[in-house]
Amino acid sequence: MALSRRQRRSAFRWAQYGLLLVIVVVFALLADWGRLGKAFFDLEVAAKQFPDVITVALKNTIIFTALGFVLGLGLGLLLALMRLSSVGPYRWFARGYIEFFRGLPALLIFLAVGVGVPIAFPNVFLPRNISIMLALGIVSSAYMAETIRAGIQAVPRGQVEAARSLGMSPARTMITVVIPQAFRIILPPLANELIMLTKDSSLAFLLGTTPAQQELAQFSRQALLEAKGLTPIVVAGLCYLVITIPLSILQQRLEKKYGAGVPGGGTV
Repeated sequence: MALSRRQRRSAFRWAQYGLLLVIVVVFALLADWGRLGKAFFDLEVAAKQFPDVITVALKNTIIFTALGFVLGLGLGLLLALMRLSSVGPYRWFARGYIEFFRGLPALLIFLAVGVGVPIAFPNVFLPRNISIMLALGIVSSAYMAETIRAGIQAVPRGQVEAARSLGMSPARTMITVVIPQAFRIILPPLANELIMLTKDSSLAFLLGTTPAQQELAQFSRQALLEAKGLTPIVVAGLCYLVITIPLSILQQRLEKKYGAGVPGGGTV
């Protein structure tokens, strides 16, 4: 008797469940749980990470991310407005900046800030936090600029025309009408950018570090030299999740609330 389409889909789905169950059982039977537990979940090694993994590493990671996000958002907004400007050189510069820095790995930007700035400006000393802020801000601004530009262009043209008909200048229309609505639209992708920036903060070690300046990745690498397993990496990973999971939940809620966006397009 031939199966109906619905029955075939159901049989295929149950076959996938069965395959997954077989894989899990085979892994459970073959794995050396004692060795895995010692390598990844050694509670004695994990206990030695506290409280510094929270009071130093997690705190520094949050500070570096916040600094980079603030600078990236400011630069991104400026670049987005330049991309939409009627002045050609502004548009060309913004486009060149965005394409250049979006095409480079964050690693190279950190190295450029750490090595290039002292060479270019030998009499200028940048505090480490400012250097990290600058590197993360450059990395994130190129992405945020395009996100903000898309948000501005998603604001309905009628909103701009209504504001102009009330006698508002182009600048006032942009500041009081377009940008607030654009940010409401781009809140979900900005939350995603914050998650990416949290992970990019792990490159801060390239700019030099002391024990009190370590972020999560550097802290776990240092602890790894003393431990015989990968438990420090697991602890650091869980701390990253403490930051990124709430941000992911926030992003999903923002997408549910604002994700539909507003169709249309317009510039002032």
